[in-house]
Amino acid sequence: MSRKSATVLALADYRLKHRTLYFTRHELNQLLSLYSRHVARGVWRDYAIDHRDGMALFSVFRHTHEAPVYSIIKTAGGSNRPAEFIVQSGRQRLRVSPSLPEALEFFQTRLSLVLAEG
Repeated sequence: MSRKSATVLALADYRLKHRTLYFTRHELNQLLSLYSRHVARGVWRDYAIDHRDGMALFSVFRHTHEAPVYSIIKTAGGSNRPAEFIVQSGRQRLRVSPSLPEALEFFQTRLSLVLAEG
């Protein structure tokens, strides 16, 4: 008869590896402000907030049942790398920045171009 042995984990190590990352209230205000401007223009119709190991995602959709048009991703910093914000469309990284306002500048230039054309 064989015995199964238990695995002992240091709780601090487990929490660091499986840390849930969230957007701060200030970051959410910035994201929702951007979202509302695009909704007012009739471009975006829905959004979702997701959490995965070491990252938080804010995704925007043109239609509810489609893949997201853009995802703004906040990644956790590590001991040797800072946190970063990524704007992504599908698998393509469009902007990587150490701060959310810098990452969201990607949309400001696009919004300015569309308003200038219209």
